[in-house]
Amino acid sequence: MSFDTSNPPILSPSLPLRAIRIAQPQERVTAAHRHASGQLFGAMRGLLSVAADSGQWVVPASHCVWMPPHHVHALRSHGPFAGWSVYVDETSCASLPAAPCVMRVSGLLREAVDRASTWDDVALDVRQARVAGVILDEIAAAPYEPFGLPLPTDPRLLRVARAILDDLADERGVEALAAWAGVSPRTLARRFTLETGFTPSAWRQRARILRALELLASGQPVTTIALDLGYDNVSAFIAMFKRVMGVTPGKYGEGPAPETYFVV
Repeated sequence: MSFDTSNPPILSPSLPLRAIRIAQPQERVTAAHRHASGQLFGAMRGLLSVAADSGQWVVPASHCVWMPPHHVHALRSHGPFAGWSVYVDETSCASLPAAPCVMRVSGLLREAVDRASTWDDVALDVRQARVAGVILDEIAAAPYEPFGLPLPTDPRLLRVARAILDDLADERGVEALAAWAGVSPRTLARRFTLETGFTPSAWRQRARILRALELLASGQPVTTIALDLGYDNVSAFIAMFKRVMGVTPGKYGEGPAPETYFVV
């Protein structure tokens, strides 16, 4: 099914949410946009990258992303894509998370969304309203998962973060990055950790993992990925990936287990 996710359906109190399924053989790209409805989206096959002002996320099929109303976001799939999306009326978002986040998809949520995706675009009957209530309850109660890459807000630190993302093979340390950004090394290290929850080196490693997941989903060989990310030693990359993700890149590329998640 082809659907313009940047142009959501019209919702109302009598139609508090609308679920759709999307499948296409090629990579899917949705440019940055915003809308008045909240949106929950995830992949059934493939990997989904989501970018917002506050951070970036790479989401496997075991997880989904919640985007509250009026938040600018962009989406990109990696390789053939099959996924789903739930739009939620703004008035029904009051009890849902106020900031973008990644959630684990429960079996109940998956089944409820699957059922809702078969509904017509009309006011819900009593039975459908109960299913819609289950979806909203599951969004509200779902545990958050650390698949994100938070971005700093300080303009100097954001410049450093963008530079790291632009060249993940760049090995410059804190002192070199601080000199380039016009800030002291101590201030960079302290404020970067305060704003993102990660030291600059740990943040770079996390960015590399997210990029590695994207490249694995697109079918790139592990050796190529390691070299692209600045690793001269492929074994070192494999060891780092396994320590963070719990499995080797090759094993993950075969299909990550639903319980796979960041452990850093």
